[in-house]
Amino acid sequence: DVSTLLANADMAMYRAKALGRNRISEYSADLGETAVARFEIEKGMRLGFENNEFHLYYQPKIEFSSGKMLGVEALIRWHHPTLGVVGPDRFIAIAESTNFILPLGKWVIEQACRQSKAWQDARLPRFSIAVNLSANQLADASLVQYVSDALRTSGADPSLIELEITETTIMKNLDEAVIRLQALRALGVRISIDDFGTGYSSLSYLKQLPVDILKVDRSFVKDLPHNRDDLAITRAVIAMAHGLSMKVVAEGVEEKCQFDSLRDEGCDEFQGFFCSPAMQTAELEALLRRHGVVIPPQS
Repeated sequence: DVSTLLANADMAMYRAKALGRNRISEYSADLGETAVARFEIEKGMRLGFENNEFHLYYQPKIEFSSGKMLGVEALIRWHHPTLGVVGPDRFIAIAESTNFILPLGKWVIEQACRQSKAWQDARLPRFSIAVNLSANQLADASLVQYVSDALRTSGADPSLIELEITETTIMKNLDEAVIRLQALRALGVRISIDDFGTGYSSLSYLKQLPVDILKVDRSFVKDLPHNRDDLAITRAVIAMAHGLSMKVVAEGVEEKCQFDSLRDEGCDEFQGFFCSPAMQTAELEALLRRHGVVIPPQS
């Protein structure tokens, strides 16, 4: 019937757009199944948000020279009533495409600010909380205002809040990104560029941005120190960042050889399973009570 044909054609059209546009895509049964699964995730997300099913986990960021935890990255998880703990790879892309990322991202910032203040009040050691910003959030005209509101209402120290933006997100509209990041920096928060080196080859934009931290993407870390190209790129990123008075954090450190290589190259901090996976608030607090801020590597 006509309505089914049009619905199936729509699915094929959206698939063509998702693959980069300017191409032909034909409807198939598996495409329909994917669309149904996507719809179920989208519907479940909104219901889960109302039912407080989303939680923040925290992955420590460790200083190479001292072994101290200087910060954590806040990572969202969905505690689904039937699927269990669902990682962001299952729902973030859908949240971005439907703009649900805006209320969800706002909640993450508010939650991180409240948690930072709670840890300050509990007299735990001072450490930062990093929060990821999506392209939709950076393009949102209300971003600076709601970050300001979250800081004010929570009482969190702005210097302990770090906002992470991917290189690709920044380059979608560099001029607007510079203005918005400068306004965020004026609030007292720190700015970091995530997944550095995976987006654009031009480095001239870096000097325009109010950036405190560069994060070396895990794709350059996973084959260290054996891959000479990755080692050369990592060495260059560290040297450049230090020349621009930026700190460097390596992501995805899982093995001692990676740790040793990055430490020898002068990287400032790292995060990854070699030290700790992301954990819930109570787990992190228990870890700090056992070890203080010096967190030993995983055995």
